[in-house]
Amino acid sequence: MKLAIALLSLTVSAPALAQAQLPRTVVPSAYDISVTPDAKAMSFTGTETITVSVTAPTRTITLNAADLAISSATIDGKRVDAKIDAAAQRVTLTAPTTLAAGQHKLGLAWTGKINESAAGLFAIDYTNDDGSKSRMLATQFEAPDARRFAPMFDEPGFKATFTLTAVAPKGQLAFSNMPATQVTTEGDKQRYRFATSPKMSSYLLFLGMGDVERKTVKAGNVEIGVITRRGVVDQGDYALASAQKLLSYYNDYFGQPYPLPKMDMIAGPGSSQFFGAMENWGAIFYFEPELLFDAKRATASNRQRIYTVVAHEMAHQWFGDLVTMSWWDDLWLNEGFASWMEGKASADLNPDWNADAQSLVTEREEAIALDATAATHPIVRHVETPEQISEAFDTITYQKGQAVIGMLESTLGPDKFRAGIRRYMARYKYGNTATDQLWAELAAASGRPVAEIAHTFTLQGGVPLVTVSDVRCAGGRTTATLTQSRFGIDQASKAPQQWQIPLAYGIVGGSAATTVLAGPSAQVTAPGCAPFIANLGKQSYTRVRYDAAAHDAIVRGYATLPLRDRIGTLGDDYGLATSGDQDISRFFELMAKVGPQADPLEWSAVTRVLSQLNGRFGSTPLAEPLRSRTVSLLQPVLARIGMTQQPNEAPPVTNLREGLLSVLGSSGDPQLAATARQYVAKLRTDPNAIPPAIRQPMLQTYAANATAAEWDALLAMTTAERNPVVRNGYVGLLGRARDEAIARRALEQLNTDALTAPQKAILLRSVAGQHPDLAFDWAASHASLVNTFVEASSRAGFVPQLGQGSLDPAMPSKISAYAAANLPASARGQAERTIARMAASREIAGRLQPGLARWLGR
Repeated sequence: MKLAIALLSLTVSAPALAQAQLPRTVVPSAYDISVTPDAKAMSFTGTETITVSVTAPTRTITLNAADLAISSATIDGKRVDAKIDAAAQRVTLTAPTTLAAGQHKLGLAWTGKINESAAGLFAIDYTNDDGSKSRMLATQFEAPDARRFAPMFDEPGFKATFTLTAVAPKGQLAFSNMPATQVTTEGDKQRYRFATSPKMSSYLLFLGMGDVERKTVKAGNVEIGVITRRGVVDQGDYALASAQKLLSYYNDYFGQPYPLPKMDMIAGPGSSQFFGAMENWGAIFYFEPELLFDAKRATASNRQRIYTVVAHEMAHQWFGDLVTMSWWDDLWLNEGFASWMEGKASADLNPDWNADAQSLVTEREEAIALDATAATHPIVRHVETPEQISEAFDTITYQKGQAVIGMLESTLGPDKFRAGIRRYMARYKYGNTATDQLWAELAAASGRPVAEIAHTFTLQGGVPLVTVSDVRCAGGRTTATLTQSRFGIDQASKAPQQWQIPLAYGIVGGSAATTVLAGPSAQVTAPGCAPFIANLGKQSYTRVRYDAAAHDAIVRGYATLPLRDRIGTLGDDYGLATSGDQDISRFFELMAKVGPQADPLEWSAVTRVLSQLNGRFGSTPLAEPLRSRTVSLLQPVLARIGMTQQPNEAPPVTNLREGLLSVLGSSGDPQLAATARQYVAKLRTDPNAIPPAIRQPMLQTYAANATAAEWDALLAMTTAERNPVVRNGYVGLLGRARDEAIARRALEQLNTDALTAPQKAILLRSVAGQHPDLAFDWAASHASLVNTFVEASSRAGFVPQLGQGSLDPAMPSKISAYAAANLPASARGQAERTIARMAASREIAGRLQPGLARWLGR
């Protein structure tokens, strides 16, 4: 039956200023763009010819342009007026007479600016090993920033081919989506002409150039390359080897071979407030830590991170690039699926990672933590303005999207689900879609009413809650009553809703049965008598709450539960404490069953909760006893696995060590702080003195506990460091000190020229981690300066989010005042969602405090 869906009202969002999409009366089919950057002057010139089809007679043609000075415009070779609307980021060409339906050519010439941060064409400045300075150029166009590079129909639904020509200094390499077909020398310049791309959306176009190296491998007929600054190209070997395997895996999974002749992975030695990597078709851009593995400095989690980011961006070459959402409302078709595919590929190709269970510790909990508050929104939601488009890149789009896709695969079965994905790719390749077109292909492949289930998870925000009660065993069979409601942290997220919830259920050790809980309640039966588990395997996107008797049975039989159910139940019990659906004592009961020899992922789940509790109560009377209890619980675990990575150690163990050290170090463990000081002192003479497996947590422990003199030493190390990645890491450490006087000294660096624009953003965000009030107040009083180093796509949310960790009751009103004074109404959604999350955080603290105090004996 068709379910009546109660849509969640986005009460936390300000009214949007309507900005209609471009008219469909003029559609581009081909771009021929030529640009000449002047890296020294931070500007560029460009010309282009756009072949368009006019579908209905018109005198005007409107396309997008931002921060471009247009010097000439023609239609079919005749000069025309070009009227720029800077606020709308548009330019309108007016023909002298009505243009007939059919093909026409637009010609434009312009000058633009090279930005210091990642928007449009931007520069990445860094220092070479010999002390010389270098500047790499790259582009970042997602979401609406291709219009900063050239006048374009800069919406995903306007797919066209691109032929790009770029002029680079002689001796530098230029690179784009397609291979260069011609390189000619013109004095001290080189002109690169690149092959014509397949039909694609404008945000996927890419251009880069610099003094770089390129290393390649072959995967079938496709050349896979890594492009880096000089001297570090071999650090791309792990990514190259991973990409080789992934390309074969994806070709098979999607049923469509990768269609371009090459796939470059470009490493930029910089950073962004908005992204770590970008899926430009055939020219994937990464910031260095997301792609290059430095065996002397990188941890095992860094290595895993590289693999998953590469897997994510490569999945986009199909989900996003080959088939693209028609409009940003369906961004999750790109990001949710790429997030899910990164996990699926990682689990299938690296079984020792236990990636499937790891996702329950991180991604699932991140999604629910936001989705259970008034700050949530539907996965599919309407957006209009550039600011709203940027807001769509969030936890709901990525992590909730990932969880919902995993639930659907589990419900339909992996083979039928993949058959549906193959149908979708084959039918819509080189085209655009909306979400329901995917549901139709999955339904056709599986014979199941996919949309009826999926709509309840994608068209309304919120998290379902399944309550298990009246569990009884008689005659060798267990019966239980399942009731659905809404799991919510704050009052706004507790409004009545219903879902169609796919569930696997059964007794521990028994076979799983399945149902779709579509009504308010249902009674289910499973063979055997043992602890009853709803949501076996934790594949469904839902919280599960058990009545007292059923929960007691799970606590008694905890050790017999499968790993995913142990981890998922830990997550559910803590989550239910935050919402007030049960006391936190139930979580502590379950946590007590996690023994010294438990799976490292169980301890990672426990460590994550203890870290959150320490952060939430770090400035309350419970802070010291909680830190002491945290140290007493986690030190024995660290002692068991040791400070030294062992040969052939399983990745979850290595990752657990990092997590333990990070929490213990931030808790002020004096022994660990002393160890960190010893290690950092050795860095002055040996840059590789800290073992890679513990390098990052040791540096973080040092920074958090730094005295004024130790901070001075860290600043000196930062200033002297030439490796751009290491230097960026040190910049982030400068803001981590718990001492507020030191944090103020860190903020003073933002008024100097010692840091690049992206580094200033890193430092300010780092200070906010320990001192949100200080960071927000500084940023609010220096708003014009902050805007010089924060990317345009991030400005609406950057400053409001600095204050998110504040416990000051006045902070929400301060954020509102900042948004009203500095942001247009259409760009205040992130500020209001930040306020909503803060309200939820205050409610959580109030609920947890009594039970936590009892646990601590207070």
